[in-house]
Amino acid sequence: MRISVIGCGYLGAVHASAMAELGHDVVGIDVDERKIADLSAARPPFFEPGLPEILRSATDSGRLRFSTDIADAADADVHFIAVGTPQAHGRDAADLTFVDAAFEALIPHLREGSLVVGKSTVPVGTAARLADRLAEAAPHASLAWNPEFLREGYAVKDTIEPDRLVYGVADERAAFVLDDVYRTAITAGTPRVVTDYATSELVKVAANAFLATKISFINAMAEIAEVTGADVTQLADALGHDARIGRRFLNAGVGFGGGCLPKDIRAFTARAEELGLAESVAFLREVDAINLRRRQRVVDLAHELLGGTVNRRRIAVLGVTFKPESDDVRDSPALDVAVQLKGLGAHVVATDPEGIENARLRHPQLDYVDDTTEALRGAELVVLVTEWREYRNLDPAATAALVDAPVLIDGRNVLDAAAWRAAGWRYHGLGRP
Repeated sequence: MRISVIGCGYLGAVHASAMAELGHDVVGIDVDERKIADLSAARPPFFEPGLPEILRSATDSGRLRFSTDIADAADADVHFIAVGTPQAHGRDAADLTFVDAAFEALIPHLREGSLVVGKSTVPVGTAARLADRLAEAAPHASLAWNPEFLREGYAVKDTIEPDRLVYGVADERAAFVLDDVYRTAITAGTPRVVTDYATSELVKVAANAFLATKISFINAMAEIAEVTGADVTQLADALGHDARIGRRFLNAGVGFGGGCLPKDIRAFTARAEELGLAESVAFLREVDAINLRRRQRVVDLAHELLGGTVNRRRIAVLGVTFKPESDDVRDSPALDVAVQLKGLGAHVVATDPEGIENARLRHPQLDYVDDTTEALRGAELVVLVTEWREYRNLDPAATAALVDAPVLIDGRNVLDAAAWRAAGWRYHGLGRP
């Protein structure tokens, strides 16, 4: 099919590349000239495993091209809107400026039978509003909402082999068109849910709210475990054997971050308040508060382990991205911890396999090094806050030889505590004795 993708950030670039890899004829549109130049040269403007390969394959085949001119989308049958919905400045609500701008810019270029498909994460009610606008300005076109469920680090796989497809539609034709778009996944047996606009919008934010709640729940248990001497990791293992609960997302530590979960649960709460239903999602305020407390706990623990002050103490921070296999530092717990320690006078040396450039743009006051060994050398405290494989695989004895003091905070509870203690380390996990 002929497809346009409006917005070529993280979501849009992956979606456009994956659709072209599946055989569609795709044009990606974005106002950022540098981003379009990079993508046209098959250079992803961010780190995502698997994306360089499909981007190169799709552009070389001629099935994928990029442009800054939205008029180049006019020949498409299906138009995906994949622009960002950041948190509004000074408020918890989602900022829909980019969604509305993309929608209005696209309207003059819609042909008879065109289908506009929203993929951006939006407050419930947005699709109905846009559908009314489309009926007024371009009644020859129709709207569907098709939320994304991408995991950073696995976005290519999640697009080509999704675990479910959700269509929010007002008529059967829109569902049939989307079936043609996703024919490969449907043929492979991917579950498909056809529903209304409101439900499709709620699926995404409800999923993020549930995952955030699960993470904050186990972190709340970690707070209790730290006081009582229980081991939150063993607690999570025991809970995970209950089929009603499951083990995934029950990993206690420094908490969640990134460009989705934090802002999405805040926007969901704000939207519920607008609807007069603040009580229904009041618990999400505490979910957010618990999450932020875990970052402070790492800072407090650093104080305790360094005798009451971090001032002028050399601290190695391993990781600045919000999760491994990503260069995303938006609302990163790791970067937040590093900045807080720096603000308290510590000499922070931070490292990360992929996120240093983005971190430096946001917080140039930190000292960054590319090499893990260099970051560790002379450290009086090591804080592991992003569970990159290379940090999980560090040898305790070899690492001890590099530092001035073998003191470690495992902010993700991913290391073998017994092995590190046997190598002479003062090991401290979160919620572990």
